Amino acid sequence: MKKDIPSKNQDKELFKHQKATEPNFLNTDPWRVLRIQSEFVEGFDELARVGPCIAIFGSARTSAKNRYYEEAEETAKLLAKKDMGVITGGGPGIMEAANKGAYNAGGLSIGCNIELPFEQESNPYQNISLKFRYFFVRKMVFVKYSVGYIIFPGGFGTLDELFEALTLAQTNKIEHFPIVLYGSEYWNGLCDWIDKELLSTHATISPEDKKLYKVVNSPKEAVDHVMKIINENNLI
Repeated sequence: MKKDIPSKNQDKELFKHQKATEPNFLNTDPWRVLRIQSEFVEGFDELARVGPCIAIFGSARTSAKNRYYEEAEETAKLLAKKDMGVITGGGPGIMEAANKGAYNAGGLSIGCNIELPFEQESNPYQNISLKFRYFFVRKMVFVKYSVGYIIFPGGFGTLDELFEALTLAQTNKIEHFPIVLYGSEYWNGLCDWIDKELLSTHATISPEDKKLYKVVNSPKEAVDHVMKIINENNLI
């Protein structure tokens, strides 16, 4: 992928209404379509020959002293020992921990960083480092090159990745790969709300949709569940 990413927020520019009076072709939607296409092509080209990977998500704000950082690192180490690559958002916090665990264990460590208004530095623990302008291209790459998600505590971005994967699995747009929520003390409130509001009160999901994800509390439990579902469903 290109290393020199312009500072302009490309997602915001894409969604902005185009003024009819703007003559510069480099700011038009047809030009952006070509740039989006090139970003897909470059991403697919970089990752076309990688083996099966597990995507690990979580907050960029998690410090190295936090237990979730340590447990994300250990989870990635265990995945590397199973010959599974690890793919993250490429930044600090949980992403750094996961890349670090895979990298130091001799496994494949991939980072898919994103251009942000507040610059997110790539962590140094990556065999392959990609940079994206557009969130939706980056999210496509995560789905395409992962056979499972392990999701540590995080904010809006982490929740976005979680619910996108659940939606794609629920609607059979992707294989039902394992989706693991790490840390019951963090996720139980959300799971209780899903049970009460979505399932019981409003019936906006079906009981079988609850089987799309599992809450775990240790690196070994996370990796064991991921590998079990992968093997049962012949995902690799």
